[in-house]
Amino acid sequence: AKGRLMTRWAKAVTPKNVHREYPRPQMVREDWLNLNGLWEYAIVPKDTPQPKMDGQILVPFPVESALSGVGKTVGKDNRLWYRRTFSVPKDWGRQRILLNFGAVDWEAVIWVNGRIIGQHTGGYDPFSFDITGALKKNAKNQKIVVSVWDPTDQGTQPRGKQVNKPHGIWYTPVTGIWQTVWLEPVPLNYIKSLHMVPDIDRNELAINVTSDGTDKGVVKISVPELKKEQRGKAGEMLKLKLGDYELWSPDNPKLYDVSIELTSANGKVDKIKSYFGMRKIALGKDLNGITRIFLNYKPLFMYGPLDQGWWPDGLYTAPSDEALRYDLEVTRKLGFNLVRKHVKVEPLRWYYHCDKMGILVWQDMPNGGDKPRWPLDGAEIKRSVEESAQFEQEWTAIIRSLHNHPSVVAWVPFNEAWGQFRTVHWTQHTRKLDPTRLIISASGGNDFGN
Repeated sequence: AKGRLMTRWAKAVTPKNVHREYPRPQMVREDWLNLNGLWEYAIVPKDTPQPKMDGQILVPFPVESALSGVGKTVGKDNRLWYRRTFSVPKDWGRQRILLNFGAVDWEAVIWVNGRIIGQHTGGYDPFSFDITGALKKNAKNQKIVVSVWDPTDQGTQPRGKQVNKPHGIWYTPVTGIWQTVWLEPVPLNYIKSLHMVPDIDRNELAINVTSDGTDKGVVKISVPELKKEQRGKAGEMLKLKLGDYELWSPDNPKLYDVSIELTSANGKVDKIKSYFGMRKIALGKDLNGITRIFLNYKPLFMYGPLDQGWWPDGLYTAPSDEALRYDLEVTRKLGFNLVRKHVKVEPLRWYYHCDKMGILVWQDMPNGGDKPRWPLDGAEIKRSVEESAQFEQEWTAIIRSLHNHPSVVAWVPFNEAWGQFRTVHWTQHTRKLDPTRLIISASGGNDFGN
């Protein structure tokens, strides 16, 4: 669609090459099927049942963007529909099939072959569904339908700097699928998640491998470069004692590859590849007794831009992985060692590039609710039980999805008093979810004694 400002990468984008990289670098499976490309779409009044399609949209670009090929605003009174077909590769055999979404803004309902397989609220966290039971046996074409509703700034949900009425290039709405969609085959009992905690005080890496299934299975963890191997049960925190390793830092962003296998009682094996960095972020006193941020026992001055992650042609979605990486490469060349990811969460590949380049990240919550308010009497704003529950759901999901990235060194629940409420509670909640990183309770906001 027509855009007033296009990036240098826009001309190279085609339905066949759009974001073909594996989207989850810290949990990589060998077999997968990328579903990015042309889908059918329709924009209709919110309560309309599944409609006829209006045309084609290029996934994963938001419908409002030029690169989507649509360039239309949806709004809270309408619903955006998607539809496409796919074929399950024959060599996937009798495995479970997972349908994965990098991110969909904001409320999504998904059907496969006419059967609802799940729904999700939250515009910034990845989610998956097991669609095995909805697949038609021996059918050449399987059908996916997705409906999305997004009230943007007319709702109270986390939304970042999106507004319903576009202000030129910046701060337009972002509705629908805006990160990669893909399929992958897994055994009956498979690796559902990883939780990795580096500890340079004890010279160890703790890993909890969560499996999906009644048979938790036996886990084998291998770090080839350090010649370390550990076995144990899924669901338990396994600890690898490490020796002679290099610390991760902006000057030396050393990453170690790790292979993980889950073997079930029936002999089926699920294999993934991941990586980790060994580093410690903490507060400490310098030689003059002044509190500083310490990385690996040494004070480190962090400096970098407030990065809002908007693209003129793709809005929330970079034209390509090359563009996503280039933005960070320039940040590094300008001499910065930090990015504050401002009221937005990026695709996991962005954090992968930060891990590789040694760029530190302060991660904001994409705030919603009332505009910034600095009360003179020190009283916090009140938000409903429903708003609080949605904030908890989305912030928790964001922290868990980014937990394993060594580049992320601080969490920022509130920006500039924007929607700021129950500050002490959310600081404590963040600390409970992650005791290893710094917390900036409200950057530029109100101090309630944290």
